[in-house]
Amino acid sequence: MANIPRIGVTMRLDLETRRFYLGRDYSEALEAAGAVPVHIALIPKTEYIAEILKDLDGILLPGSDSDVDPEYYGEDPHPKLGRVVPEKDQTDLMVLAEAERLDLPVLGICFGMQSLNVSRGGSLIQDIASQIDDPIKHEQGIPRERNSHSIRIEPGTILESLAGKGSGQVKVNSHHHQAIKTVGKELSATGWTNDGIIECIEDTRDNRFVLGVQWHPELSWNSDALSKAIFDSFVRACSEKVFKVSPPGG
Repeated sequence: MANIPRIGVTMRLDLETRRFYLGRDYSEALEAAGAVPVHIALIPKTEYIAEILKDLDGILLPGSDSDVDPEYYGEDPHPKLGRVVPEKDQTDLMVLAEAERLDLPVLGICFGMQSLNVSRGGSLIQDIASQIDDPIKHEQGIPRERNSHSIRIEPGTILESLAGKGSGQVKVNSHHHQAIKTVGKELSATGWTNDGIIECIEDTRDNRFVLGVQWHPELSWNSDALSKAIFDSFVRACSEKVFKVSPPGG
């Protein structure tokens, strides 16, 4: 039990009640894969972030019901931009900066993938339906875990290794109105929908587990092979960091 990885998960903030909260699926998926989830409150203070991350082995950036403030990638707000939660943006970006400094594995899901991209200097499509010609449906309804569209997979990538070598494409669920426009530094797009929307990004540096997916594997980890593989692989990468820093015989 001594080497079970502790993985930080940033929370959400209800602007009306001022309560931090998080959907249970992220924590349940991490626990099922062998990790201890640690919820990170949205307190954008350098000392707090450094103190909590020093005892963590990885970071999961979850989805959100807010949008990243376009100020972070040098754009004015589009009319279809959703609500912005400053504490969410600030905390996620500070967590990513500290995770980079500590070389922690990172998994970004939906909004978390977009935050990851923006943290590396990338930009976002603020509203797919109004800014992209002939898009497919990216905002799926209930049941939320149902796979609704296909993505094309770049060979020789983390995504391909998880989906199965030579798989070429796979179906995923979809719950987003924004997407990546320009890819950030030291990141590469590795999965796309048929309308050209980027669905997966990975770190281009060797020996780095930094993965962002636009879909929601936490909704289907117990019913979909790729979703389970994503969490298993991420937790394994975090576990390997635990073993590297554990003392002999620890």
